[in-house]
Amino acid sequence: MAIELPDELLDLERAAWTENQAGALTVDTAHTVHQAIAAHAEATGESRLAIEEALKRAVRHPEPAPA
Repeated sequence: MAIELPDELLDLERAAWTENQAGALTVDTAHTVHQAIAAHAEATGESRLAIEEALKRAVRHPEPAPA
């Protein structure tokens, strides 16, 4: 079963990944993403780790769009 990732969570991770690649990731940004992951895990009953893995995979290694 695929984990549903809300757009807000994807946007937060994209921002953090952009900062990270630029060498400018802040503690505040990382903390915001972590808090959002934890809140989503609590709301959905999914594992926080599973959500974080799915989120990173979706942002860092997106599947190509169908042709």
